[in-house]
Amino acid sequence: MEGECRAPQARSSGLPAGGGGGESPGGDAPLPGSSGSSALLQAEVLDLDEDEDDLEVFSKDASLMDMNSFSPVMPTSPLSMINQVKFEDEPDLKDLFITVDEPESHVTTIETFITYRIITKTSRGEFDSSEFEVRRRYQDFLWLKERLEEAHPTLIIPPLPEKFIVKGMVERFNDDFIETRRKALHKFLNRIADHPTLTFNEDFKVFLTAQAWELSSHKKQGPGLLSRMGQTVRAVALSMRGVKSRPEEFMEMNNFIEIFSQKINLIDKISQRIYKEEREYFDEMKEYGPIHILWSASEEDLADTLKGVASCIDRCCKATEKRMSGLSEALLPVVHEYVLYSEMLMGVMKRRDQIQAELDSKVEALTSKKADTDLLTEEIGKLEDKVECANNALKADWERWKQNMQNDIKSAFTDMAEENIHSYEQVLG
Repeated sequence: MEGECRAPQARSSGLPAGGGGGESPGGDAPLPGSSGSSALLQAEVLDLDEDEDDLEVFSKDASLMDMNSFSPVMPTSPLSMINQVKFEDEPDLKDLFITVDEPESHVTTIETFITYRIITKTSRGEFDSSEFEVRRRYQDFLWLKERLEEAHPTLIIPPLPEKFIVKGMVERFNDDFIETRRKALHKFLNRIADHPTLTFNEDFKVFLTAQAWELSSHKKQGPGLLSRMGQTVRAVALSMRGVKSRPEEFMEMNNFIEIFSQKINLIDKISQRIYKEEREYFDEMKEYGPIHILWSASEEDLADTLKGVASCIDRCCKATEKRMSGLSEALLPVVHEYVLYSEMLMGVMKRRDQIQAELDSKVEALTSKKADTDLLTEEIGKLEDKVECANNALKADWERWKQNMQNDIKSAFTDMAEENIHSYEQVLG
């Protein structure tokens, strides 16, 4: 629970539309949006029947659109400093800049892996220098994510790209895949850097600054294997036990997550299918230009007309290629990032429930007097603080995440629409 009850230092209230650290996020599609003044595709979501190929786009579904239905009032109990947390109206002072670049392949007798260069520039006093350069592999990023989840179980940790490749997509060390992963890792670190609490996590600082041997030594300082196994067993037991009465606001939050997950996964599937069809169309169309040029050489009377058709096809090919580039670089990555976010949100809710289930079990034991009542009373008091701290952290981070999500998706689809308009204008011109 390190840092969970600590009011974060002044940070930017969220990422600019499109994510952190200079990577253009792209976008994620029509989702349950804001029912108020939000400009996020109001009352428009995809209405799909997974058993049919035809798409019914933009059907109205008010029940899914109340994005701002969660406006939890922060408790004013002095039990936790988290009540002081505010993620809004904070000064936009960025003092940590991170770049992930220069992927490099390493081959050993045991394995082949990729490392990425990470350059950090900062003006923060807690850093020993203003600039650091280290190299990290995917396993190191995974370690950082796990440590952040341990320290802040009910904060929404940014997702990492998947470790394994989906069958039929790209090879593991394909240049396109490595570049896609580099961008995702870049965004992961910059989302952490822009988070008002996670940015000050000690493990994050070590990750950015420590040399390889220092990071390896730091990793060994964490909980031992037996301790981690014990924590896992207890978490599984609490998960199976469940919670007796989840607060209503978290019931609503959980329902939202389930609907969000369903919609964003459908959007991801549709976006991938659109890209595939665009690719097939492009591959077929680009063969027609040369055919018409050859044809014009044998048809003197139709030569000018056929060359004109070839020129038009060439313009269409260039416009289609540019449109596909925008789709793959701007829209698809952010849609898929929010697919991964939906999985992260489910994990956050599960960890919150585990904390509450631990409190419920102690209260039940006290009621039935199965153990020392004085000891149980003390433990219950600490767990009540822990539950309140976890709940307040999640509620505050939830509002921040929703705002970022709305900005990212709105930006992605707006940019995509503008790109499509420009593409068709180019063809007509």
